[in-house]
Amino acid sequence: MTEARCLRTTPLYDLHIQQQANLAEFGGYKMPLWYPTGAKAEHLAVIERAGLFDTSHMAVLSLAGDGAFDLLQQCFSRDLNRCLGKEPGPLKPHRSIYGLFLKPDGSVLDDAIVSELDGRRYMVVVNSAMGPVVAKHLQQFAAPSVQIMDHTDRIGKIDLQGPAAAKILEPLLADPESVFAEMPYFSFVGDIFPGAVRPLVLADGTPLLLSRSGYTGEFGFELFCAGSDTGHIWRSLLQAGAPYGLIACGLAARDSLRTGAMLPLSHQDIGDWKFGNTPWSFVLPLGPDGRGFTKPFIGAEALQAGSPYHTYGFAGYDPRKIPATPASEVQTKDGECIGTILTCTTDMAIDRVGTAVVSIATSVSQGRPQHFQPRGLSCGFIRINRVHKTGETVLLVAGKRKIEVEIRNQIRPDRTARRAITELR
Repeated sequence: MTEARCLRTTPLYDLHIQQQANLAEFGGYKMPLWYPTGAKAEHLAVIERAGLFDTSHMAVLSLAGDGAFDLLQQCFSRDLNRCLGKEPGPLKPHRSIYGLFLKPDGSVLDDAIVSELDGRRYMVVVNSAMGPVVAKHLQQFAAPSVQIMDHTDRIGKIDLQGPAAAKILEPLLADPESVFAEMPYFSFVGDIFPGAVRPLVLADGTPLLLSRSGYTGEFGFELFCAGSDTGHIWRSLLQAGAPYGLIACGLAARDSLRTGAMLPLSHQDIGDWKFGNTPWSFVLPLGPDGRGFTKPFIGAEALQAGSPYHTYGFAGYDPRKIPATPASEVQTKDGECIGTILTCTTDMAIDRVGTAVVSIATSVSQGRPQHFQPRGLSCGFIRINRVHKTGETVLLVAGKRKIEVEIRNQIRPDRTARRAITELR
């Protein structure tokens, strides 16, 4: 049996072939890495206009029943009673939250986005090939009243990302005014699961769930639909987006975009080691004092014992990269090995202007030169055995090749993900 026959494909596979995508294995699927436009052009398109991603390899679970909330409170790292707003308040219908499923030893089983459909039903989006794994994990702790369904390969998912996303989507919606009026960041409209009471349909009658979210750090949406409708929606979006410069994008651009936005890749930046001391510690249910947890959950006891590792984001001083391999390492300027490289890629939309990192999305009034042509900067994440402060530098090393990088708590500035829809229509 050939490798191609072993790999799964998404409902958009034939369209990727027609669009001459460069395909490779990812998460057990044959996925587009880039199209003839190239990864750099795709990355920049999402910052300046819009890009379209096939993300149907992601796994989707649904939880239903009177015990679904209690199951998530036990297994999910976020406190669903205290997760929205500054106060904070509870998760509620048509809102979503990002967090982790941890193992008892405090390591990461997978990260996930949990969305409340109503008081008894939830959608859980996890990573490629992780649907059965997370479903099995949840089933261990579920009450008999909870129904856990794995919708892997039955639901299509498309990400429309970039500042023109709302303009592209608007003519395809049956009632865009009411849809967009209900969509702050990390909210959703529609319901495609059993028991749905608030369906959303496109102008042509195609049902979907539309989420104001994404994995690029930029403004946009994630569209969930029946697998059989995925191709139709993909073609409709490309047609509607043509006047705005919308292009199909592959996983290479998705990786560089998410890294510049300081978003982790599960099983690479977080994984089979104890979670803690990371830029993403907000996923833990920390109390007002920042120490104790507001609820018990799987992995909490292990986390309270602390972790010897510290994960940091970084940005380099030019586009050069060091591959994140077992042979590469993080060193001090004196040559002492202090850790490993988790991710290292290049964000082609940024460069340094003096000591500042500037994006093509940065306004001239905020420091972008009038004729700014970024070279791109290497960026990513490292895991080291000591505390470092923002602004300090370390070396990334692979054999004789080494580059200096700066520890940063933000990489690509002026991202658009949280901007109001009214600003971008």
